[in-house]
Amino acid sequence: MLLAADNLTGAHPVMAQALRDLDPRPLQDLARRCAAAGARMLDLNPGYLSPRFEDRMAFLVDAVQEVTDLPLILDSPNPRVLARGLAACRENPLLNALTLEEAKLQEILPLAVEHQTRIVLLLLDEKSRPPPSLEGKVAVALELRERALDAGLTDRQLIFDPVLPNLRWPEVWPQTGAVLRMVRYLASGALFGAPARTMVGLSNLRSGLRKIYPVQMEITVMALLAGAGLSLALIDVLDPDLVEQAQLMTQVVESS
Repeated sequence: MLLAADNLTGAHPVMAQALRDLDPRPLQDLARRCAAAGARMLDLNPGYLSPRFEDRMAFLVDAVQEVTDLPLILDSPNPRVLARGLAACRENPLLNALTLEEAKLQEILPLAVEHQTRIVLLLLDEKSRPPPSLEGKVAVALELRERALDAGLTDRQLIFDPVLPNLRWPEVWPQTGAVLRMVRYLASGALFGAPARTMVGLSNLRSGLRKIYPVQMEITVMALLAGAGLSLALIDVLDPDLVEQAQLMTQVVESS
């Protein structure tokens, strides 16, 4: 289970200000800290960008590449923003993310094919909703994979994210259980005849709720995901407790 830092996000006030000011130094400091904390990938998410500021993804990529050679995840629902970031990348990044929304299939999938990048298949339906059941997630995964392969990608370029719910969501624990079963199903090779890689945004669980729920909740869910065979955990790598536990879990899984 590799750790990807989700700290480089436009929701962070320091990063948002740096993007407005075109000041690379706070971005580079944050990237260095994430790398030192144990991140193996960096998720770059500039947040919503108006057409006037769509070049900020390229600025972010350039700034981070000056201080680290860690693989990058370009995280945006806007294909124009992703295209700007792709043009600035020295190495092929991971694109995050494709869903069954027709606009994304028509605009984001061709970007991945053109650049032959890896891409996250976010298991959301055509209305951008996560199926709550395992059966619903399987159906979306099958359709997204078929569309990606038909477009010209390979299974090796696909990473599946079954969408961890937020603690505010109704029936959050049954939905979390469906995510765990989906990760296990994909990692075991039972769905496609060979193991598939998986990613989960662990921070989704407590997003907006960190003052209410302790980090132990993320640690517990992360342990279950690691045991299920999760490939890539998108986490706050600047939380030392979370990173320490993630590294211990990885060692346990690898030695078992």
